[in-house]
Amino acid sequence: MVKRRLSRSEVPEELTWNLQDIFSTEEEWEAELKSVSEAISTVTQYRGRLGEGARVFLACLEAQEKLMERYMRVASYASLKLSADGTSQENQVASGRVSSLGAKIHAELSFVRSEALALPEGTLERYLAEEPGLSSFRRSIERMLEEKPYTLHPETEKALAALGEVLHAPSTIYARSKAADISFDPVVDSKGEELPMSFAMYENSYERSADTVLRRNAFASFTKGLKAYQNTWAALWATEVKRNVVMAKLRGFPSATHMFLHAQEVPIEVYNNLHDIILKELAPHMRRYAQLRKKVLGLDKMLYCDIEAPLDPEYNPRTTYAEASEIILKGLSVLGPEYARIIADGLRNRWIDLADNIGKSTGAFCNSIYGVHPYILITWTDSMRNTLTLAHELGHAGHGVLSQRSQRLSNCRTSMFFVEAPSTINELLVGDYILSGATDVRMRRWVIMQLLTTYHHNFVRHLIEGELQRRIYALAEQGQPVTAALLSKVQGEILEEFWGGEVEIDDGARLTWMRQPHYYMGLYPYTYSAGLTIGTAVARAIRREGAPVVKRWLEVLKAGGTKKPLELAAMAGVDMSKPDPIREAVAYVGSLVEELTRNF
Repeated sequence: MVKRRLSRSEVPEELTWNLQDIFSTEEEWEAELKSVSEAISTVTQYRGRLGEGARVFLACLEAQEKLMERYMRVASYASLKLSADGTSQENQVASGRVSSLGAKIHAELSFVRSEALALPEGTLERYLAEEPGLSSFRRSIERMLEEKPYTLHPETEKALAALGEVLHAPSTIYARSKAADISFDPVVDSKGEELPMSFAMYENSYERSADTVLRRNAFASFTKGLKAYQNTWAALWATEVKRNVVMAKLRGFPSATHMFLHAQEVPIEVYNNLHDIILKELAPHMRRYAQLRKKVLGLDKMLYCDIEAPLDPEYNPRTTYAEASEIILKGLSVLGPEYARIIADGLRNRWIDLADNIGKSTGAFCNSIYGVHPYILITWTDSMRNTLTLAHELGHAGHGVLSQRSQRLSNCRTSMFFVEAPSTINELLVGDYILSGATDVRMRRWVIMQLLTTYHHNFVRHLIEGELQRRIYALAEQGQPVTAALLSKVQGEILEEFWGGEVEIDDGARLTWMRQPHYYMGLYPYTYSAGLTIGTAVARAIRREGAPVVKRWLEVLKAGGTKKPLELAAMAGVDMSKPDPIREAVAYVGSLVEELTRNF
């Protein structure tokens, strides 16, 4: 008999996040939604007036920031409810209303940048010199000036902003389809027991199951479910790619890739270094790891769905949420009392949604809401692996809280290139803490496997997603139509190149382009490798040097978005303009594989 998954209404409250910290009632949210729409005039009153002087410009920027803070709170509330239950019609409607409001706000406020950039040459620089209050907006103004060569006519910018909801529809449709429409056949384990199947259950449990029959049956069910949507989701991704290619041409960028990297403030050489060095130099280490897996697990062949199978099938340490919380707190105590209090607040005050229910978003994420606190989504399965995933998301939360405490809204958000560094550092620190207390050989081996899982996710899986983007965008720039057949073909080629025959790349593996929403977030996938490279260097420096490195790292977190990402990395002692940190991280992965090989 198949076990029934819970609906959202059946989930115990203690397993859910407390959205009342944002709005105490639905009625309060409704009232604020309406009020935010009416408050657009607090900014548009400055239309046509930015040339009147520095004080008027400052007043306009402050009004815009205040409005955006209110909008982001309203939008986050609706987004979090939809992530908790994407099948709810009410949640879908609320999300749609917020999207419409967002498009309206961005259209009405597009004049700020257009009008500021239309001022006579040198005016903005003069305003900065004249008005001390503008100093905290310096970074925003400098970014504005960097956008000047790529800014279109004001009316065109307004029209594009008004069409924001439509232009970003592929992401919305993908998320809605994934949460509410796709379904999978139940699966049978090695004991003949029939189990329920979902996107979240596959990624959070079955993919790492020690039961080879269950793992492979689950992958077959997963692949079958994905395949039914391949042409639809390929059309969505094709639309996303085409939109970005066209937008880049309209704005005068050499390519969509250049447009994305300009927004991230990352040189294309750094972007290419991460792909080229890691995919080439990490491959031999991961192939040895695949060989070890096949041998230890006694597999007839190494399939793609076997990559994350535990090497010690009978050893799968379990942990409750309470136990994991204590492990995380002890592992992160090295980062000091202020940071520890933030993490404790998150763990104990329902910042985190732990439930597994129908319609809940897959994976894990953290949404830091300015003026409230971060919210984390994860599906808790009592696996020790959950401990490291939660530590990762709490890294985003700690970064969010510290940057928001130290910076105004306009300065608290860092570049996408840097955003994964704080999370991966936490994951490594907690992994090291567990490893330090592992006296049992099997536990030590298990921890090393978890660290390798982290590197696999960020240096292999996500970077292969990034490589798929790199190749698909290059083809699209040449006029190649993006179809399901093309995506599966290129995905398969990348996987075969990386694994070099050590892993069998079947049709299911070729469909892995369907698994992530990252493709609708610009050049997001490769940034995991950037974050892990920085995180590896900083975590190892903390082990060697302790307090001085921690102090420096906390200052980096508090800096938020006041510096470019490579400058933040340099503050932390990591020079990402050179390939050295990348190669050092790859070498560290090789040392983990070597130790694991010796222990089996």
